[in-house]
Amino acid sequence: MFPKRFAPALFGFILSGLMSFLVSGIATWRAAGLAPGLLELWTAAWVTAWLVAFPVVLVVAPLTRRAVNALVTQE
Repeated sequence: MFPKRFAPALFGFILSGLMSFLVSGIATWRAAGLAPGLLELWTAAWVTAWLVAFPVVLVVAPLTRRAVNALVTQE
């Protein structure tokens, strides 16, 4: 288990991993079709996408939180 202070980074790590997995899979399938080696292509695309997505999520998440807070009313 991780200390609570790691929650934002862990959230970003898991979210970026899942989203990059799905998006790279769809994009790879659309580009290559059900070709031999699709899994290897997808894996390479996913790793590359995740390496970009994780730091981007860490930077963009606080900005997004602020934007959402500005757009919603307090109950």
